[in-house]
Amino acid sequence: MRQTGQVVVVGGGPVGLWLAAELRLGGVEVTVLESRREPDPHSKALTIHPRTIEILSCRGAADPFLAEGVRIPSGHFGGLDDRMDFRVLDTPFPFTLALPQARTEGLLEAHAVAAGARVLRGHRVTGLAEHRDAVTVSVTGPDGPWTLEAEHVVGCDGTRSTVRAAAGIEFPGTEATTWGWLGDVVLERPPAGPGVSVSNAAGGMMAVRLPGGLHRLVGGTPEDVRPEHGGELTLDELRAKTVRIAGDDFGMRDPVWLSRFGNATRQAARYRRGRVLLAGDAAHMHFPTGGVGLNVGFQDATNLGWKLAATVRGTAPDGLLDSYHAERHPVGAALLESTRAQTALMTAYTAEGQALRAFLSRLVATVPAFSKELAERLAALDVAYPQVGPGAAGAHPLTGRRAPDLAFGSADSRGAAPARGLFALLRAGRPVLLDLTGTPGARPADLAPGVLVHSARPAGTRAEWSGVRAALVRPDGHVAWAGTEPDDGDLWAAALTAIRTTVRAAGRESAPDPR
Repeated sequence: MRQTGQVVVVGGGPVGLWLAAELRLGGVEVTVLESRREPDPHSKALTIHPRTIEILSCRGAADPFLAEGVRIPSGHFGGLDDRMDFRVLDTPFPFTLALPQARTEGLLEAHAVAAGARVLRGHRVTGLAEHRDAVTVSVTGPDGPWTLEAEHVVGCDGTRSTVRAAAGIEFPGTEATTWGWLGDVVLERPPAGPGVSVSNAAGGMMAVRLPGGLHRLVGGTPEDVRPEHGGELTLDELRAKTVRIAGDDFGMRDPVWLSRFGNATRQAARYRRGRVLLAGDAAHMHFPTGGVGLNVGFQDATNLGWKLAATVRGTAPDGLLDSYHAERHPVGAALLESTRAQTALMTAYTAEGQALRAFLSRLVATVPAFSKELAERLAALDVAYPQVGPGAAGAHPLTGRRAPDLAFGSADSRGAAPARGLFALLRAGRPVLLDLTGTPGARPADLAPGVLVHSARPAGTRAEWSGVRAALVRPDGHVAWAGTEPDDGDLWAAALTAIRTTVRAAGRESAPDPR
C-alpha cells in the first residue's frame, strides 16, 4: 500500500503531537506515525516550565494543563538546597507544573486530533529515502508493510531516532558516566510542600508531589557514579538509598514505576538535512536535571511548525526553513551545557564539592539577580534568536526576543475579538503586526495580507518597549521586528520589509489563508 501526504511526523510523544497541531494550524496535512500501540503509562518527563505554558496559552490550550498540574512556584539548579523563586518572573505563569508525561501526551493528542492531525499508533518507521521532491517513508503497521510519500519528514522519535539514522545525521557526544534513579511511589509520611530536596555526602534526592496521590523520588549517590548501568531498580534499593540520604523512607510503598537514567549527552550535528528535520530528543540528549528536556523539545516544535507550514504552502521567505537550525541548535547547545554543569553539581559528593554546592546555594538565596537569571534560563524566558542579514546590526534590541503578554486597551483587531493581551492574538497561529502609534488611520490599508493587524496602545509601561511604535510578532511569539521610526511613511515601509523578509514572502500573498 502506498499513500501520499504533505508532512509526516515520526513519533507521537509530546513534541511530535504538538508539532502536528502547529502544522494543522498552518493549514498543512500531517500524519503522525507512532510505534507504540498504546500510550506509555510511565512518565519520563514531569515538569512543564513557564515558557511552555505561555506557548500553550498562545494557542488557547493551557487551561487543561493548569487545571490538572501541581503548581510549584520555584525551581532548582543542580539540586541545590536553596531554590529559585519563580514568582519574580515576568510571565502570567510564574511556576512550573508537575504533570506526568502520560497525561501531557493525552492532552496533546486530543489537541492534535481536534486540529485535524491523523495519528496512527502501532506503525513503526523502518527507513526512509529522500528524492528531489519528496521523501518516501517505509512503515510496518498492524496490517503489514506500507509506504508513505511526503514533502517533508520530521523525526520526533527520541534519542534512538530511526529518522536521524536514516538521514545520515551525526549525533556526536559523550557516553554516560553517572546514573540517576527514580521511583513513582505512595508515601505514607510525605515531606511537606509540593517539592523538597536533600543533599549531603551520602547523595542527593528530591521528592515531588504528583497528581493522584503519588510522589516521585529522584536522586543519585556516589555509588552511582560509574559508566555501567546498575541493573533493574528495586523498591528495597530505592528505600535504602532514600534512608541513607534523607534519614527516612517516608513510608514508601506500592511503586508504580522504578527506573534508572544516565547522563549520556549528545546533539545532532544539524537539525535539517534536505527534506528531513529533527526536533526534541531526536535532536538533543542529556541528563534530565531541571526537567527542561520536554520543554526545549516543545519549543523546537513551536519554532519549526509555522516555518514548515509556510514552506509547504509556498509563502515562506527564502531561508526561513533553514533558520530553524540556526535558531534552535544554539538553544540545544546551551541546554547541554546547562545540564552538564548541573550534573557536575549533583555529583559533587566530596568535601570540596559539598562546599561548592553550599556556596552557590547561598548565592541563590541571597543574590536576587543571580537567582532570577538562573530562573529565566531554566524557564526559557531568556531565549533570544540571533539576527542575521543586512539589517541585523541596526535591529532593535527586542528583535529575536520572546514577546511578553502585552496588555492592550481598546482595539481594532480587524475581525479578531477584543483581546486581553498579546497571547490571545496569537491563537490563530498567524503573525501579528502591532500598531502602537495611536493613529491607525496613517497605516496603509492591506499592508500585510495573512498577517493579523492589531491597533492599540499597550496598557502600562515597559522600559524595553519604550519608543516602539510598531512591532511584528512571529507565530511562535518572538519579535521579528520592532520599529521606532518617527515618520509614519518610514515606519510602515520598514514594517512591510520586515514582513516580507521574516514571515511572508513578497508576491506570495495569494496563497490560501492558514486559517
